[in-house]
Amino acid sequence: MTIHKEGYKSIAIATLIFASLNLLSFFFISAYSPLVSWIIFVLLLALLLFIISFFRLPARNMTYDDSLLICPADGKVVVIEEVFDEEYFKDKRLQVSIFMSPANVHVNRNPLSGDVIYSKYHKGKYLVAWHPKSSTENERHSVVIKKGTNEILVKQIAGAVAKRIVNYLQPGMQVKQNEELGFIKFGSRVDILLPIGSRVNVSLEQKVKGGVTVLASLL
Repeated sequence: MTIHKEGYKSIAIATLIFASLNLLSFFFISAYSPLVSWIIFVLLLALLLFIISFFRLPARNMTYDDSLLICPADGKVVVIEEVFDEEYFKDKRLQVSIFMSPANVHVNRNPLSGDVIYSKYHKGKYLVAWHPKSSTENERHSVVIKKGTNEILVKQIAGAVAKRIVNYLQPGMQVKQNEELGFIKFGSRVDILLPIGSRVNVSLEQKVKGGVTVLASLL
């Protein structure tokens, strides 16, 4: 397992805060209450380890298949339903949403290989990621990848805790399945918009792994 590049700065800041607070604690508190100083140390260490684990990038045996869409994120499937897409398609699509808790790996991956034909960031609110309106009202970044006649929209959505979306794709790029699409810091959600009639291979409440679990079959 390695640490994702998006975590270097956050981990460095967290480590500096951890060291500074513990020095203050042992200089000014330990003389009066050593137990309190040790409790502070343990709590801060647990927080630091959590932040480090959040940016983990585990080694995986990825699933590759040009006829399949692979899950772009780790998490739990919370939505499978038909929606009307106002942003790009202007018609009905099948939406599959994956909720990522703070404990999940938060790198996002391309569900298929193809050409990036759309990439747009939207400012917005920070509703909880499972809120029905988070798809259209929260801060988000949408990309569309085209392969043959298929166009798939992947939407990174910020949640109540996640307030920084990183997206690496720009129109005109050619991308490969399971390469990194971006990263969302802390709890968040990813929506995938598929053509109506797509055969979905996941079910509600199912836990999925980015780059591994088959999301759907291409038409």
